Amino acid sequence: MDPRMGYGALGYDLAHLLGTATLVLSFVLLYQKRIDAVVNTYAAQAWVLAAAAFWQGWVQDSPHLYVTGLIALLAKGVAIPLALHNIVRRLRIGRSIESALGVFPSMALGMGMVALAILVVLPITLGAQVLTREDLAIALSVVLLGLLMMITRRTALTQVIAFMSMENGLILAAVGVAGMPLVVELSVAVLVLVAAIVFGEFFFRIRSQFDSLDISHLDRVGEAHR
Repeated sequence: MDPRMGYGALGYDLAHLLGTATLVLSFVLLYQKRIDAVVNTYAAQAWVLAAAAFWQGWVQDSPHLYVTGLIALLAKGVAIPLALHNIVRRLRIGRSIESALGVFPSMALGMGMVALAILVVLPITLGAQVLTREDLAIALSVVLLGLLMMITRRTALTQVIAFMSMENGLILAAVGVAGMPLVVELSVAVLVLVAAIVFGEFFFRIRSQFDSLDISHLDRVGEAHR
């Protein structure tokens, strides 16, 4: 049997390229120092994710993946980035981003996360098809890099973007596994849309109270109530 599960060389290579591009954009998110660049990079990652869903829908002959791709394109690639840019303008958020780590330590930890994902996924998926194993390893890497971004960024807005980038990894895993029900992908997408609305209200409340979105102010509130 062809280890590429009938995708053909072009189908396999393009699916692998789109998955890898999603992972590379996670590193770009981790590298960025300006809020506008972070939002634009997140939008680019969503567009690549949508392309991956469309392509998987074609090669798997799964029409429901086109719905997933369309949701990723319109909601995550257009609506949410526009809303985030609007929040940045309305709240007059500073363009630079404070980070708990420098660029080099963040990149080094990111590479360690990717190595960890490979070491975890590949041994336990020996019976799966080649592309499925690789997609799951890439998807877990995207999730871990999003988690790392949440830990190292001090601004609430960038932490929310990191959370949504983690969700991109979950969607990538879902579209890479043949036979994944549509309800799973839709439920994750709806969860992110609801979370985006809640976080938007959260931003305005933090700004109105502290005139900043730096989450270090929340630590002072906790200390004041002790």
